[in-house]
Amino acid sequence: MPPAPRRQGLWLGLAATGLAGACLAAGWWLGQLQGGGIPERSASRPRLERQAADLRRRLDSGEASVAEQQRLLELLVALDRKAEATPLLERLADQQPERWSLRLLLAELRRDQGDRSGAERELRQLLNQRPDQVEALQLMALIQVETGRTALALSQLEAALKRATTPTPKPNAVPIGLLLANVHQRNGQPGKAEAELIKLNTRFPKDPRPLLARALIQQERGDTKAAQGTLAQAKALAGDKGDARLDEVAAAWGLAAIRPKPPKTPVRENAGEPPPATPSGSQSP
Repeated sequence: MPPAPRRQGLWLGLAATGLAGACLAAGWWLGQLQGGGIPERSASRPRLERQAADLRRRLDSGEASVAEQQRLLELLVALDRKAEATPLLERLADQQPERWSLRLLLAELRRDQGDRSGAERELRQLLNQRPDQVEALQLMALIQVETGRTALALSQLEAALKRATTPTPKPNAVPIGLLLANVHQRNGQPGKAEAELIKLNTRFPKDPRPLLARALIQQERGDTKAAQGTLAQAKALAGDKGDARLDEVAAAWGLAAIRPKPPKTPVRENAGEPPPATPSGSQSP
């Protein structure tokens, strides 16, 4: 079994949709900005500090373009100057309300600085406009779980799942269902989490993600045989296109046996000679 943090990372990645998607994984947007902002070499930091200072001056003088403001935001977050980045991001989010990702990042910045109530305020504003935005639901659920309001998180996700499945299923139904199961799991209720995944698999029998999530729960409780079977079902659903997450889980558990084997190529005794030609008009035996 992989170590606990690794298992959690695999489980949390199941609801990936679009740009952000790790179930209850905070800091995705911050990680994206930090990951692309500063190389590890400390020598580059003074250069980036100077670049940020130049952009800051342009912003204060009213000359900074939207692209320059975006770059300044990236630099401030990557340089760990998040308190300075927050008002800039708030301005950008207000100026571009159609870019919901800015409001989500603002919520993450506030939470990262310990302002959970401010983060919730930003998320409520986003969810009022887009009530079933999966990434916003994820971060809201995380904050509610962190503040001891798991029951509220569950009720909101159950309502969101109902909206996503009636009258006809919508594309966000599976990610919301996975998130609901994840909250049950984090609340120490693996049985309820598995029950949600079984229902999700019944509703969406061609999607491998509920099966993969169930396999992770089975493995975590020590039922490796059941996990192997469930993971094999998920791989069968993935088909020829495969799924990197399934291979990642299989490798972590040492389940290489369930991976599809390449077809064997028949070996002729005289491999260097061409196959015998079939006379025209005749049939092969």
